[in-house]
Amino acid sequence: MEVFKFIALSGSLVSAASPNNHSYSNILSIPQAEWVALNNTVGGRLQGVRPFEIACFSRFENRPLTPSPFNCNAVQAGYASPTFRSPHFNAYMMPHWETCQTSHQGCLLDDTNPKNPAAFNISNDCSQGSISPFYIDVRTERDVQSAFAFSARTGVPLSIKNSGHDYKGRSSSRGSLSLWTFNMKSMSYNKQFVPQGCNVSYNAVTVGAGASWQDVYAFADAHNLTIVGGYHQTVGASGGWLMGGGHSILSPALGLGVDRVVEIKIVTPDGQSRVANDCHNSDLFWALRGGGGGTFGVVLDLESTHKVEPQLSLQVASLSFNGTSTNLRQFYGLAINNSVKWGSEGWGGHIQGTALIYVTPNLSLDEARESMKPMSNFILSQNGTIVLETLTWYPFFLKYVVAAEAAVGSLTILGSRLVPKANFDTDSGKLQLLDFMMSLVPQSLPYVPVVPPVNFNFTEGSTSVTPAWRSALWHFGFHTSWEFNSSISDIQTQYAMVHNVTKTLRELTPGSGSYFNEGDVYELDHENTFWGPNYSQLLKIKRKYDPQSLLDCWQCVGWKGSDDARYCTRQVLRIVRGHRGSKPIPKWPFVLGHRDGAT
Repeated sequence: MEVFKFIALSGSLVSAASPNNHSYSNILSIPQAEWVALNNTVGGRLQGVRPFEIACFSRFENRPLTPSPFNCNAVQAGYASPTFRSPHFNAYMMPHWETCQTSHQGCLLDDTNPKNPAAFNISNDCSQGSISPFYIDVRTERDVQSAFAFSARTGVPLSIKNSGHDYKGRSSSRGSLSLWTFNMKSMSYNKQFVPQGCNVSYNAVTVGAGASWQDVYAFADAHNLTIVGGYHQTVGASGGWLMGGGHSILSPALGLGVDRVVEIKIVTPDGQSRVANDCHNSDLFWALRGGGGGTFGVVLDLESTHKVEPQLSLQVASLSFNGTSTNLRQFYGLAINNSVKWGSEGWGGHIQGTALIYVTPNLSLDEARESMKPMSNFILSQNGTIVLETLTWYPFFLKYVVAAEAAVGSLTILGSRLVPKANFDTDSGKLQLLDFMMSLVPQSLPYVPVVPPVNFNFTEGSTSVTPAWRSALWHFGFHTSWEFNSSISDIQTQYAMVHNVTKTLRELTPGSGSYFNEGDVYELDHENTFWGPNYSQLLKIKRKYDPQSLLDCWQCVGWKGSDDARYCTRQVLRIVRGHRGSKPIPKWPFVLGHRDGAT
């Protein structure tokens, strides 16, 4: 980054450095000589950045700006494309995390019609929002070490971003220096990978921090391998998906991502480059397998190594029908009544609205047909569609997942809850679950990722995810959304709605927990909900490797709390907890659902 580019960007943000925006005041008060020195240390890869949508706007931070029709057209055309967004540092898959939601500071287009001029008319001001004004395009461990040293010396907060798949805004942070790991995309295969310091070998694939799951799947397929990963083209293989637990529709049979990883290379906030596995830095390895991304360090190139299987034949069941007010209860009832049996046979997948897509590596095609017969007979009786076929993973991914993966560019928040097997063991438990699902109809249709590792033989205490994963059959998800021009009050209402239905699910599943990457943004008991009895040990490990608390993110291990100005969320938090707005918090049923995809 040339010095003049840094000066120009700093000048454009001066108006943001008001007494109400202390986070910007801090980062812009750093002497230019510090930035120049940092840029030299990281090989010229320190970059200044403005919002993704800025080319469409005529004002930025209350100053006139000349729009760029050519660049604006490109942004509008790619607004809902994950492959267009992911290579841009300033683009997040859920663009409200580019903004400060409590003050409407940001640059949003209309996700239902990105060419809608109402979003960017001449009176609309574009602002930096929650996008880090400066980032390092990380390529080496020295880049990360330099960033940690810079943060410790200057007090500038840090954030970590890969592909931008984050439903909870942890990879954006107002006024921070960001570490962008997207461009570290190496992949390699070793039939006898030996973790450092160990005497055991694994059939394994090693991937860089920026490698996306679709690329990893193609690589594994070319080597006749099956690897457990996320349900989206552009989710990163070594970042938050993995460190948050990493669910997959293969998890019921083959385990979570944290069950498959055998080694991670990471730079911890104390400035050390470390190898973590069962034999070396084992406490850190345990923490990284479930403790969450963005808090224990930065995963590097050739960063995580995953156990793989020889190419597996998967039995695929894809069933759908036209739902009515009378047949949905029977459909969901069949799914509930067969879930224990299906779990024991390794089936994993999704129930979404009036469709079911499941896979298992544990049955033959004939056995799969027999297993699915109760549901198939029902679907046929409703004049629905049934496909039962045998595929390997990558062809399945291309045929089914790409078309069904999470939508991007929309203003969507999630809630979720792990539903224990105990809820399926009694008639009363099954009836309660069915009544809850039906309460969401007709305003919305339920969405259920069937991804807990119910049939996987794990080692007790080997990972730091909540133990609720090990006793669950379902991961029940839901979402709400709002529009680009929704009022702050309307946004608060949407958060309150998710919070409210999470509360109801919590009451149905006492003692369970939630997936860290897809839980309620305002989970009140996040330490217990996301990690259970593991939290106290995770906090000790966090303090060991990050003694200065250089890394901090929303409801992560060691979180400093919501009062930091970087979060732009305090007003939303108040309405969720105390509900001081003018509108009552809606009770379910209300519009719910989930646009599927791993974080």
